[in-house]
Amino acid sequence: MINKAIKIILAILFFLCLLDMPYGYYQLVRFAALVGFAFLSYKYYESGNKSMSFAFAVLAILFQPVFKIALGRSLWNIVDVVIGILLIISLFYNPKISTKNNV
Repeated sequence: MINKAIKIILAILFFLCLLDMPYGYYQLVRFAALVGFAFLSYKYYESGNKSMSFAFAVLAILFQPVFKIALGRSLWNIVDVVIGILLIISLFYNPKISTKNNV
């Protein structure tokens, strides 16, 4: 349940980035994204879904506020929309954990 709430909150924050917001808002979004994606990465890793864990870890690194990745406003807007849409889609996607034996 907490995973869904984090995904919804992050998606909303990303969509609000399309508006003309003060610089502090974008800093807040970066910090919230770092914490949210790191948490989601840990939870997916804990559940055995390593690919989703890796994807959320990469997103946490992309949005981290310390070493900023300068993409320009228009490219960041595209990234925000794509990530927001993927977060919404992931609410309805429940991957099965593989139980195959590696022989």
